Amino acid sequence: MRYRLRTFAMALGSFIGVAALTIVISVGQGATQKITKTVHQLFGGSSIIIVAGGSQFFGGPRADTARLTIDDIQAIASDVPGIAVWDPQLVQPGATIRHGDRTATARVLGQSERSRVVWNRDVSRGDYFDAQDVAGSARVALIGESLAARLFGGDDPIGADISVGSTSFRVIGVLARFGTDIHGMDRDNELVVPVTSLQRRVMNVDTIVQAKLLVADPSAVASTARAVTRVLRARHSLPDGRPNDFEMITADDVRQMVSFVERLLFVYLPLVAAVCLIAGGITAAALMLGSVVGRTGEIGLRGAVGALPEDIRWQFAAETFVAVAAGGLGGVLFGFVGAIVATTHLRLGPRFSWEAAAVGFAVSAAVGMVAGIVPARRAAALPPADALR
Repeated sequence: MRYRLRTFAMALGSFIGVAALTIVISVGQGATQKITKTVHQLFGGSSIIIVAGGSQFFGGPRADTARLTIDDIQAIASDVPGIAVWDPQLVQPGATIRHGDRTATARVLGQSERSRVVWNRDVSRGDYFDAQDVAGSARVALIGESLAARLFGGDDPIGADISVGSTSFRVIGVLARFGTDIHGMDRDNELVVPVTSLQRRVMNVDTIVQAKLLVADPSAVASTARAVTRVLRARHSLPDGRPNDFEMITADDVRQMVSFVERLLFVYLPLVAAVCLIAGGITAAALMLGSVVGRTGEIGLRGAVGALPEDIRWQFAAETFVAVAAGGLGGVLFGFVGAIVATTHLRLGPRFSWEAAAVGFAVSAAVGMVAGIVPARRAAALPPADALR
């Protein structure tokens, strides 16, 4: 209490280290669970995704100079054996959706009637559009729950008309809730329409940005992917030596991406927190060594009235331990609040890792004990008579 600034400086290192470790691990656990759940929803062991122009998996698909068409995917389904079902997809991000005097910005997806099976997402109420709607470029739409709430409030959107740009669509179904995906995008703030309707009535294009194939035999995904590559290269007239103008993502690729994220969240980032804890311990040791010099009179007086070297040694060790451990306890409390706020803000669901908090506090306490050894030994070694002089 007499040396508040010094005590605060000693506690700060462990405070930052424990708080950082707790928040990082909590967010990492939430992110991993979210990624696993999303990957399970979007990808299975039999999935192949073809992306026009290259892969931007963690940033969303993109379309550039490369052309990918529905005819390409139909040819693949005809020429490559073992493809059970497929679905093309076109995306218009940031589209303006209107209903009456209400306006919202949302993503519009163009898909086929097979998308409910291929992408593992059905409607919670209402009807899904069918093959006839896709063939006829029908102006029907499926709306996500978030978008429905923004445009209709508490009213039932089924049967209502909405506008995408200048094109009117009738809502025939409400999509089952999805939540956020691995990009952090709210997948309930989107509209799904027949892919041909989005092509011809809204975007005036004949291309798609990606397609998803489901292979009947999961063990044949690799060979099927190679066959798909050969068909697409032939259709796009790509000579030998020229790179693909498309990218394919299989379940193995997705597992590698998830593994990389897990290593980042559970290995590299916690190392940063560990460095903070070690740096805090070094700081505490240096400050306590400095305090020994400034408190020689106090040490000499204690020795003169009967304190043994062990008493003085335990005093300085205890002061260091208490300061560092108090910082660790503060880090746990701050980490709890920070983890809840961070995971909620990132839409991962409130999450807090008690294991990380316990490990962080234990490490900070151990660092405090180690950091107090050298200054405690030096303080105990001072002769009382010399210290008093």
